[in-house]
Amino acid sequence: MNQDSFKNLQIGFAEVSRLLLPFAIIWLLGAIGLGWLVKSLFILVGLILITPVIAFFGLRWWLKRNLIQSDCPVCHYEFVSLNQTEFSCPNCSEALKVENGRFSRLTPPGTIDVSAVEVPAQTIED
Repeated sequence: MNQDSFKNLQIGFAEVSRLLLPFAIIWLLGAIGLGWLVKSLFILVGLILITPVIAFFGLRWWLKRNLIQSDCPVCHYEFVSLNQTEFSCPNCSEALKVENGRFSRLTPPGTIDVSAVEVPAQTIED
């Protein structure tokens, strides 16, 4: 007989505890009750499914309130921008800002913005 065969059958305390740990966890969860775990999983799955829907409709509502579509006061190019922002026209690169739901020129303080009026030559001679 081989004398080493008996040593192979011996199991130490570390090996037994490693084998019994999953059974102890399962027993503990069974003793406490698994209803809270199942309910938590349902709540988590519900949040994962509902959160993107709420975020989608919330983003649409926010965009409706904050997107302004108007035309450039300089070149009359129509485009969309966010409310209460300063930007430049994509067509003529004029500095613009949003005021009262329309685009207006962004001028430094002290600048007087004048609109030119065309006067026909005949009226000057009369």
